[in-house]
Amino acid sequence: MSIARNRPGFRWVWATALAAALGAAADARAQSSSLLGNPKTRRPLAMGDVSWTYIPPVEPKRWKLNDTVTVLIEEKTKMINEGQVDQRKKIEGAMSLKDWIKLEDFSLIPDPQSEGDPAISGIVDNKYRAQANLQNRSSFESHIQCTVTDVRPNGTLVIEGHDRVRIDEEEYELSLSGIIQAEDILPNKSIKSEKIAEKSILLRSAGHGRDGIRRGFLLKLLDKFQPF
Repeated sequence: MSIARNRPGFRWVWATALAAALGAAADARAQSSSLLGNPKTRRPLAMGDVSWTYIPPVEPKRWKLNDTVTVLIEEKTKMINEGQVDQRKKIEGAMSLKDWIKLEDFSLIPDPQSEGDPAISGIVDNKYRAQANLQNRSSFESHIQCTVTDVRPNGTLVIEGHDRVRIDEEEYELSLSGIIQAEDILPNKSIKSEKIAEKSILLRSAGHGRDGIRRGFLLKLLDKFQPF
């Protein structure tokens, strides 16, 4: 056996077999071991192909006419106005009339005053002082269902909504309109009123509660012209 191994022919056969085995092993290692297929023939991988926890993003909703969106109204205003006016005027004057004339025989002749020339003098002292302090705070919270009335070319939405509630003799009417961005709408199809452009909110009420605080027309007239 040892003599056969030293023969040149045997060594050539053994070297050839070893090279073939190594080549086969190299071809096996060169093949793709990926579970997703051959990288040369498969499509480009996405995150969802390699991650078990990947959640695809939600496609943005394409809003159309007559779709509805809920507007959460949260309006708060605060105004502080202070003013003070202090004005004073004083006028002093003295006047006298001299060189009087009279008409006699169709002629104008001097007419001296026997008791002296008439004179007048006076003092006018005017004082005006006013002080005002106004503080106004208001808060209004509600919600209203609005309808998309127009979809503009740039993607903005024009919305409008009307709500009317009547309970016994009390009646409330709420109207809202404005322009919103589609990306500002939350997933639950709601949006805050602060996100609305060209916003118009109108709230009206009628009934016993309104009649109790409503001003009469005479009081409105006095407040408008302020005669006193």
